[in-house]
Formats: sequence, structure tokens, C-alpha cells
Amino acid sequence: MSPTSPTVLIVAGTRPEAIKVAPVVHQLRSPGSPLGAHLLATGQHPDLAAEALADLDLVADTTLALHPSDRSSQAALLAALLPALSAQIEARRPAAVLVQGDTASAFAGGLAALWAQVPLVHLEAGLRSGDLAHPFPEEAYRRQLGAIASLHLAPTPRAVANLRAEAVAADAIALTGNTVVDAARMVAANQPGPGLAPTPGRRRVLLTTHRRESWGQPLHDVLDAAAELVATVPDVELLVPVHPNPNVGREVRNRLGGVERVVLTEPLSYRDLVAVLATATLVLTDSGGIQEEAPSFGVPVLVLREVTERPEAVEAGCARLVGTDRARVLAEARTLLTDPVAWQAMARVANPFGDGRAAERSVGAMAALLLGHPAPEPWASRPLVRAAGGPG
Repeated sequence: MSPTSPTVLIVAGTRPEAIKVAPVVHQLRSPGSPLGAHLLATGQHPDLAAEALADLDLVADTTLALHPSDRSSQAALLAALLPALSAQIEARRPAAVLVQGDTASAFAGGLAALWAQVPLVHLEAGLRSGDLAHPFPEEAYRRQLGAIASLHLAPTPRAVANLRAEAVAADAIALTGNTVVDAARMVAANQPGPGLAPTPGRRRVLLTTHRRESWGQPLHDVLDAAAELVATVPDVELLVPVHPNPNVGREVRNRLGGVERVVLTEPLSYRDLVAVLATATLVLTDSGGIQEEAPSFGVPVLVLREVTERPEAVEAGCARLVGTDRARVLAEARTLLTDPVAWQAMARVANPFGDGRAAERSVGAMAALLLGHPAPEPWASRPLVRAAGGPG
């Protein structure tokens, strides 16, 4: 990159955003890149985002100084982010602003770019659940970003189809694959940190849950199903990284704390999460990112949600949508842990979300938009069966 190369301002505020923009930042900063990168951390989840960036060998170039009260609600967060991001864009006048996914940081970055009349690039564009209440408020943020972006970096053919159904022009969409696959491959060789390796002779089940729509009785039912699963499958060990939100953490500790063969941990670093996924037998999660990451390691996923904006894994057969009903979660998990044929049928499906080159295609698409370069070849997504060994 020359000193005069146009710069893309990349906005990230949460851990998932940090993970998914990191491969794009590295690609923009690689030798010969026609564009540069300025990475801005909004401070939405300051510690978790910074740790995730560090796991991927990055430090934010600029970090906004939010007061803790600015993170007290979505309204407070947007009220703080919009003027701060607008000021950053006006001061830097980047060639484009890139936001990722569906967070308040992404939405604020998109609005600020619109107001400044700077092209907006939406990474992981086109995901839709069709239900504004699930996930909430992320589905609304995604739809609104879809209406104002100049370039939509779509991770899958379904995402492309969703955008086309909303009358987005075909030449404003690039099918790239998902950069989370790039990120997982970057750190896949790491071993779990101290205390995170499975106990010899036991199979590891990973449970992560945090979504707002699951708070209350749905969360209680999931946690009770997990406790019963451990009690009835004697070689299983459950690992539960406890989400920092007190509404979640309190319930997890109350219902699973002190239960035999249940290990509660602080939130895992990204490197540790990937290492845990690589050693897990089964994942139960309501996380969007883990739905995309686990298939790279041949780990079946039970999705603890009523609807998902990532149906590709369900359609491919490496994930199953089970909701939060206690009896169903328990039955589905027990089947996969006691029926080797059922487990293998899900484990052998390769990752339907990407091939590890999404960042390369993303930068190519931005160069086409901003510099008139030829558009990159789209990701050739197709159903695959995993070969033996290694991330898929």
C-alpha cells in the first residue's frame, strides 16, 4: 500500500465484530493492497473486543471514549456513538466506511456514513430471520443497513437472494463467504488455555447462551436441560463460558454452579474458544458466530433459538434448530451423544459458510467499488462432505 492509498474506516464495537473484521484488516494491510485500513473500536464491548483483536494480532487505531452510562441501553449507546462516529468520519474523510453484522455499533456507523455521504460497505450482509423479534434488535439493524449500504458483502448464496428480494442491485452485492472462517483458520492451531482441556476419558459439550429473547423461562429451561444431560450421560463434561451480562450470569451460576462435571468459566478468549471447539463433541448455543465456526471443526451444533438468520448450517445438516424447550433440547443432545451414526451424519458436513478466502474477496469487491478494479470471482458455495482430519 502506498502512503496515498485510499483508506477504509473499519468500525467494530463487539467481540464478534472484531473477530470478523480482523481478516479484512489484515488483507487491506497486506503487501500490494490497493486500499488501506483504519480500525476504529467504538467501545461498545471494550474489553472483549480488544481481547479478540489481540488474539488476531491487531490493536485498534482509534478507540472511542464511552462512559459506562453510555452502554446502559440501546438508546444511550446510539446517542453516544452517532456524534462520535460522525466526527471521526468528517475528520478522516475515508474512501468508505465498513461495518459488520447487526450491532448498535454497525447501525450507528452506517447512519454516520450515510449522513457524511461516504460509501458504506456492509460485511456479512443479507442475513434475515424474517422476524423482527428474533433476534432483537439485530434483525432490524441488518434490514436498515441493507437499505443504505453501497456494497453488500454477502457470506452465502441465501444472503445474496435475500438482498435481491429487497431490490438491491446485483452489481452492489459480492458473494464472499464469511470472514469468520478466515479468522478461525488463523488461530486453529492453538491449544486450549490452562484448565480448558477436556478431562481424560470425558467428552466435552460446550454451552453458550446469552440472547435477550431467551432471558427468563427459556433460559431456565435450557440450563435445566443441560444439567439433566450431564446427569444422564456419565462421560459428558459440560463447559459453560458465563456471559458477562448479569441477567444471564446470575441464572447460569444459580442453576449450574456446583453441579458435578459442569465447568463454569469466564468468557473465553477467541483463541481459547476456537481451541475448545476443536476438542468438543457437541455444541449447544444461541450464538450466531459459533453456528458459523463449529462446522469448521466437525462439531454438530444444536441451535437454542426458535428461528435463525443463518439457516445454511441447518440446511447443510451440520446444525439443528431446537429452540429452548427443555424436553427437546435434552432429547436432541442425548441422541447425538448416544447414537454414533446420528453424530457422524452431522459431523461429516463441511462448513457451508466459507472457504477461508472471504477477506480476499471482500477487499477485491471494495477495490472494484472504489477504484474500478475488476470484480472478484464469487465464492463457489456448494454442499460438501468433510474429508477425514483437520478443519473443513
